[in-house]
Amino acid sequence: MHTIVQVDQYIINSAEFAIPILDHLRNLIHKADARIEEKMKWSMPFFDLKGSVCHFASFKNHCAFGFWKGSLMKDECNLFKDRNNAMGSLGKITSIKDLPADEILIAYILEAIQLNEDGIKLPPKPKATEKPTLVVPQYFIDALQEDPSALSIFQNFSESNKREYVNWLEEAKTEATKLKRLDTAVEWIAEGKPRMWKYLKK
Repeated sequence: MHTIVQVDQYIINSAEFAIPILDHLRNLIHKADARIEEKMKWSMPFFDLKGSVCHFASFKNHCAFGFWKGSLMKDECNLFKDRNNAMGSLGKITSIKDLPADEILIAYILEAIQLNEDGIKLPPKPKATEKPTLVVPQYFIDALQEDPSALSIFQNFSESNKREYVNWLEEAKTEATKLKRLDTAVEWIAEGKPRMWKYLKK
């Protein structure tokens, strides 16, 4: 499917409140520079000119609009709620009234284009720091010990697979939820299933 048609479809399929917001943003982006090309990346519309310039997305109750290199922009009008959040530099947008004036937004889009024209790149992301040592809670060990095969399988899991189960249990909001997850975890582990087994490609 042609990208322009995909973006049309994306907007049409958005929540009713979002359609005029996305239409408005799209028109402004093309008004800023007619050379801008539309692309779909990560299931959302991106607007490119010598690299990504900006993008938008719609959710159930708000829209997001972000500049790919927002962290490098001057933000002279203090529009950015979180300048390091390329996903949604302008915060949650629920109506056109939440957007800055057209000429201001166009000036920002032009600045973002200029960064690409000048070949200015985002700094490399810092390497992730070492993850803390995995501590398996005693209640989880006790439950696994009741099923020797589950315990043996768990011990042979990769650390990331172990961590996913531990995090899932520890994130439970109530004791009842934790116990329910504990039963499910032991059952899945006994079957050799990682925590995210439902999402693995078959």
